[in-house]
Formats: sequence, C-alpha cells, structure tokens
Amino acid sequence: MKKNELTYTVVLMREQDGRYSVSVPALDGCFTWGKTVPHALQMAEEAIQLYLEVLQEDGDPIPPDSPQVSFDMAAATEALVYKLTVREAAAVA
Repeated sequence: MKKNELTYTVVLMREQDGRYSVSVPALDGCFTWGKTVPHALQMAEEAIQLYLEVLQEDGDPIPPDSPQVSFDMAAATEALVYKLTVREAAAVA
C-alpha cells in the first residue's frame, strides 16, 4: 500500500430488488449503493473519498479501518465484505 492510500472494509448487502447497498463501518454515516457488485464498489470508492475530503476540510482526523465489523442482514439476500483501498483525502484534493 502506498503512503497516500487508505484501506477500508466495505459491506455490500444484496437487497430484495437486486441492488447492492453499501456501508463503510469505520466511517460513520458513509453509505451508498450500486446496481451490480462492480458498480457498488465504484460508488463506495467515491463515497469514501468524499467522506475523507470533508473530514480534511473540517480539520477532523481520518479514522483507521475497523478491525472487526458486524452487520444486520435484515431483508438482504446476500452479504459481501471487501477491503477497498482509496487515495487519502490529501491526495484527492
């Protein structure tokens, strides 16, 4: 991993309508969705980068990834967990 990159765990949940909802447990309130797994991962990368940019603009610390994640399947039909590496907010600006 390069110095200006961060890795976060993302959780994709396949909803009953077929789309994938995405959450980033380490980043409170960071959610998105996608029509397919690749689309959901692309949207997750964008959401993480924007989240980190806002933290940087506000002068808040960049949180590390969560060492453990838990989630409620609710009505989801499938759950996938990925590690996603993104550029740090300073490198994105």
